Amino acid sequence: MNKTIRRASVLTLLLVFALLIRATWVQFYEGEALADSKDNRRNAIETYAGPLGNIVVAGRSVTGSAPTRDSDLAYKRTYDDGRLYAAVTGYASQAYAPTQLEGIYQDVLNGTDPRLKTVMDTVTGTRAEPGNVVTTIDPDVQKAGLDALGETKGAAVAIDPQTGEILSVVSTPSYDPASLTDANTAGEAWEKLTTDPDKPLTNRALRQPLPPGSTFKLVVAAAALEDGLYGSVDEKTDSPDPYTLPGTTTDLSNENPSAPCENATIRTGLQYSCNNVFAKMAVDLGQDKLRAMAEKFGFNDETQDVPVRAWTSVYPEDMDRSSTALTGIGQFDVTATPLQMAMVSAALAGGGELVSPHMVSQVTDGGGDVLEDHSDADSERIVSSATAGQLQSAMRTVVDDGTGSNAQIAGATVGGKTGTAQHGENNSKTPYAWFTSYAKSDSSDKEVAVAVVVEQSDAARSEVSGNGLAAPVAKAMMEAALKS
Repeated sequence: MNKTIRRASVLTLLLVFALLIRATWVQFYEGEALADSKDNRRNAIETYAGPLGNIVVAGRSVTGSAPTRDSDLAYKRTYDDGRLYAAVTGYASQAYAPTQLEGIYQDVLNGTDPRLKTVMDTVTGTRAEPGNVVTTIDPDVQKAGLDALGETKGAAVAIDPQTGEILSVVSTPSYDPASLTDANTAGEAWEKLTTDPDKPLTNRALRQPLPPGSTFKLVVAAAALEDGLYGSVDEKTDSPDPYTLPGTTTDLSNENPSAPCENATIRTGLQYSCNNVFAKMAVDLGQDKLRAMAEKFGFNDETQDVPVRAWTSVYPEDMDRSSTALTGIGQFDVTATPLQMAMVSAALAGGGELVSPHMVSQVTDGGGDVLEDHSDADSERIVSSATAGQLQSAMRTVVDDGTGSNAQIAGATVGGKTGTAQHGENNSKTPYAWFTSYAKSDSSDKEVAVAVVVEQSDAARSEVSGNGLAAPVAKAMMEAALKS
């Protein structure tokens, strides 16, 4: 009998130990995951228990908070000029996970970041006063870009080459983030936005790489000058016209059959956007050298944060020579975001140095004390100052007397490169229109680099060009940047 009682006691003790171990595991190991679960209502209640901190543009908060009615979520996010800044702020929703700056800095904005806590907050166990996020966005440049893109599907980015500050991030069609803030009404707006074929929630400026077309010829030219394949933008190249793609019987044509593209200089090749020049140049350099130059500009970088994580712009690997030729004109599997192509122009405008692009200058606590300061960004030399100077000059020729004439600005020195990239199998869909550029004021030290892509417009296919569709958008943004 005693033996039976002992066995039962041991079994009971083991069960108690097992229960204690399981309870400890749930409390200390699974507890954090359960607390952080998106399905945990307490998180939303805590987040929206009081007003959120704000995202600031040019000294003005473009976000706010408003009290709710008949809800356990006491406050909801509000937006001023929501459509204008949606590609910057993203949204903070009671029903969906936050995006863009709202998502990256959600702990600062809702007061749970440990850097915000004061001694009194710790003693009383209360939530700290929320902090704020100060952006580098210039409202005039942002508005100029959104207005100029209008009803088209596209995107644009503007960067100050001297500081790396991102002055504008525009993606169209835009949307009003205020439609997603209230849990009671967000579902209908979410359904409409996520089923829209134009995908307004996609940040095309940062997160949709597309074939860059002839704007990529700037990267090819930079590689040729840095490698010594050609010593100057005014040295004649070895470029037969037509150029037959290696290993094929396919002749690569130029948009303008009468353009002086045979053995053209780099300057003339950019001026008339000669495909034969840069396809042949890419083959002569070889894919490894061309990839190395592209990667110096930022291609193939999977960790490009501004601080929003930008999707990777790609220069491909393991190609045959004919495919390498097509990469020389920004086709085959080359893809780029407007951010990436703005970085190319910014590096060239900056004398060959690229200052790390960023759209947040400071993160502060509720009292204005700085938690993070990004005003002194790192820089990296991409090409020599001599190469940058030559390509600046060639880009000016493109605008002054070439395919980019629609970007000319009185009182400013402007350089640029147009691009028209094939879209769809056998180029069956409307091509993408690109323009990347820089502008420097003739009367001040202001300068700006801009890249624009028009993905879809109402223009007839025959009228789709970088100069016709994208250059006017860049011009509007550059004018705003130089005036502000």
